[in-house]
Amino acid sequence: MTLLQKNTLLLFMVIILAVVPLIIIQDSEFGGADGVAEELITQINPNYEPWFVSFWSPPGGETESLLFALQAALGAGFLGYYVGYKKGQKVS
Repeated sequence: MTLLQKNTLLLFMVIILAVVPLIIIQDSEFGGADGVAEELITQINPNYEPWFVSFWSPPGGETESLLFALQAALGAGFLGYYVGYKKGQKVS
């Protein structure tokens, strides 16, 4: 198995790990800091109207957590790749 085939397989597996929970878990419930802040603001000022409304909301709270974790993983992967690449250039 070539390096390209291995990397393609790993990428495919990561995509599957990210998409399968979105399909399997439909009505998950997870509250975060945004929900708590919204409740507190509503208690302080019942007439408050948000200045922005999301154009898409995920099907469940766990989906939002999954997307956040995926974003963090992609960022960490990119930074790790860049640092390793630069270190490899320095050694050569």
